[in-house]
Amino acid sequence: MTAPTQPSATPDLLYSQDEEDLRSAVRALLADRADAPTVIAATESDTPYDLRLWEALATGIGAAGLLVPEKLGGQGASHREAAVVLEELGRSVAPAPYLTSSVVATETLLALAGVGGPAAALLAELASGARTAVLAVPFATPPAGAQAALAALDGTVRGIADAAVADVLLVPTTEGLYAVETAASGVAVDPLVPLDLTRPLATLTLTAATGTQLATPEASAAAVEGGLLAGAGLLASEQLGIAEWCLTETVRHTRERHQFNRPVGSFQSLKHRMAQLWLEVVSARATARNAADALATGSPDAPLAVAVAQAYCSGVAVHAAEECVQLHGGIGMTWEHPAHLYLKRAKADSVAYGSAGRHREAVAELVELPEP
Repeated sequence: MTAPTQPSATPDLLYSQDEEDLRSAVRALLADRADAPTVIAATESDTPYDLRLWEALATGIGAAGLLVPEKLGGQGASHREAAVVLEELGRSVAPAPYLTSSVVATETLLALAGVGGPAAALLAELASGARTAVLAVPFATPPAGAQAALAALDGTVRGIADAAVADVLLVPTTEGLYAVETAASGVAVDPLVPLDLTRPLATLTLTAATGTQLATPEASAAAVEGGLLAGAGLLASEQLGIAEWCLTETVRHTRERHQFNRPVGSFQSLKHRMAQLWLEVVSARATARNAADALATGSPDAPLAVAVAQAYCSGVAVHAAEECVQLHGGIGMTWEHPAHLYLKRAKADSVAYGSAGRHREAVAELVELPEP
């Protein structure tokens, strides 16, 4: 008979004062540099990214190095603080490579930086905000489903998020993980037309490219899985930010919009819909915070917490964005209103790092639920 496992410590779902201070700084920056008209205008250009915004966020506030220990050049914070940044980026749907570079790529490199070498040097550059990197896997890759698509630095990988603005590509191959300069010979990054215009996708084509090997195949697989797990877990916080903005904006609009000499928000059917959405957002906040706390504390239950968060939060973000569009009436269907940006981001996020269905399967596997 196996001994019963000890229950894990109770997660702390509340925000600390430091986290609230960080939220205030990020929100003020985004309100100044990434308000709705600015983001809408950016999506109509060749690239939606504002390099000055990224510099202020990554370097000015120091958000790029939150996950990196101080001895490696970072801020020495945790996934809880990074989750707060992503909540605010979700609230503004600001185009910024924070999730892909400062979370996924950074977490991947952290698993390899303990012995120094090129991984540690690159990690320090990411932490300072001087450079950005992305993991060269399709954006829809789930944490437990990452497979090296290339036998060497030769071939094609499709659907990589933020590859068009990355300085370095972390390319998993059957020979290990390589750091490849985007501007190097034999590297072609071709933009795709994505649903979410605030997070562009691209196809990477390598033709006898060269790069710096960062890890052996065994270490590479574990590092990539860790990076994707952190990405999926903190993506839930971005989805929470999307849902919170959509609910807040919908409540504001229905208070101000009058019909039959009454605010439309006073109609019972609309009140019920918004009340239901509020319950979903509160639950999403709990699951997203639980995932961030589990990642921050290195809990053995982190894979389960992440799977639960993604299985739930992706649907809440989509539902909130759909309600936002519908309850705004005609104005919600126009390109001038930002509601469509939130719906597109929510829909794109719903399949990022694994669909909700894939994460429900992961929950079943982790808690050993039998198939029906």
